[in-house]
Amino acid sequence: MNDLYSLLRTQEYSGRGIILGTTPSGKAAAAYFIMGRSASSRARRFERNGADLAIKYTAEKDPEHAELIIYSPIRMLGRRMIVTNGDQTDTVYDGIRLGGSFESALQTRCFEPDPPHFTARISGMIDFCGGPSFELSVLKAGDPEGRTCVRNFFRYEKQAGVGHFIHTYMGGSEVLKTFCGEPWEVGVPDSIDEFTRIVWEGINEDNKVALYTRFIDPETMEYEDRLINKYE
Repeated sequence: MNDLYSLLRTQEYSGRGIILGTTPSGKAAAAYFIMGRSASSRARRFERNGADLAIKYTAEKDPEHAELIIYSPIRMLGRRMIVTNGDQTDTVYDGIRLGGSFESALQTRCFEPDPPHFTARISGMIDFCGGPSFELSVLKAGDPEGRTCVRNFFRYEKQAGVGHFIHTYMGGSEVLKTFCGEPWEVGVPDSIDEFTRIVWEGINEDNKVALYTRFIDPETMEYEDRLINKYE
């Protein structure tokens, strides 16, 4: 199992990241963070919208490709929590609401249209209808020209003290490398404050923008959360 703090510290630019797992005492744990290298990417903040999470743009001028940086990272649908790095949050929400599944909804989507990076769409869902169980997905370009899409799906049962971590990029080079391989297995503590501190302090100081964490009781669906914005 990887140490989450050490793993984050080795990544100069992870881009956006999702961590889903279970605390040692059995609560579901989730984290979502965003990073930014450009002024428009940094001009963002997280805001709570009831039980959902929204991204607000803080600059006066509308950003280029606003649909890629302003979206709802987290939406609740009954006893399901959906978290993604783009507007595919709505795709999954609508797909499940109409009788589909996490996987079938994401089969209709692909990576982001931002050459030459072709940023991966990363998505996750916690399903409390009989578990909880955890699903993660990475949709990425299958070739340097972005002509094909590779869709990876992973499903995990709850395991006390264990989470799984995916992120968009593997490095800070000029043309960003896409996340590859299976989700990282990482440790999850029992304290949401410790969990939040580990993630926030682990993310590269120069590029981090915002972080949201949540611990959920799988029986009652009651939760506690933490929210940090670097640029208030």
